[in-house]
Amino acid sequence: MSQSQTEAYNLLRAALALFKKSPAQLAAEEYQQVVVQASNELKLENRVLNSPEAATVVITEQEVQAAFLEIRNRYESEDDFFADLAQNQLDEDSLRAALHRQCKVNTVLDVVGSRTPKISEVEVGIYYHLHPEQFQKPEIREAAHIFVSINPDYPENTRENALQRIQELSVRLQKKPYKFADLAMRHSECPTSLQGGLLGKVPQGKLYPEIDAVLFSLKEGEISGVVESEIGFHLVLCKRIDKPETMSLAKATPKIRQMMNDRTKRTCQRAWLASLGKETVERH
Repeated sequence: MSQSQTEAYNLLRAALALFKKSPAQLAAEEYQQVVVQASNELKLENRVLNSPEAATVVITEQEVQAAFLEIRNRYESEDDFFADLAQNQLDEDSLRAALHRQCKVNTVLDVVGSRTPKISEVEVGIYYHLHPEQFQKPEIREAAHIFVSINPDYPENTRENALQRIQELSVRLQKKPYKFADLAMRHSECPTSLQGGLLGKVPQGKLYPEIDAVLFSLKEGEISGVVESEIGFHLVLCKRIDKPETMSLAKATPKIRQMMNDRTKRTCQRAWLASLGKETVERH
């Protein structure tokens, strides 16, 4: 793989990471950002690959093939795949070579990251007790609504008419609350009408304040009276209540351990990369 092909691959990878576009689709300012990013990554990768640790790492053809197929399978056809490669100054051989290089860099970093000491039960416990807010699940309510808008430009949606319509629906629901989804589908002016007015599962503070206040005062299965928000009138149904709960230390332990492992691994890798830079300076 030539130096120009290596640079082309890094340029493509940086463009996709930063802007989810190929280099050819970038504006001039975006392209300059990508060039800087790709250049920095290339320098970093060269330092990793020239390290003593890299000499002990062997990448198998199976690893490269898996990485290759992961990219290939994003395309509907081989023609599209190879056309995109050509547009970015790559072909199958150069892509495989680039993926081999990338796999080796990632494996070296994994080897370095594996040197971190294991997280102890005591460390997990301390983190749990110092960050209780991370393990508290708020009360969640599954809600639905019927909505009638206020719009003076339409006779049926003047404030007076809209209020009358929603009040009539409220009376009907008092007699037949099980008709809520059906009435929402036929009368609600919200796109959620297609799902019977379903708003989904929400924590407190996510909806319009007027709706939020009413929803979190209802009992499970209860339908509100008429609620007015800044956009119109609503009838709110509280379909289900999931009570707040605190995750136990036992349940939280795997999550905490993984987070702490990832954090110490990144710290170890950054320190190692920094030491490579110092070693290079000292040699010169």
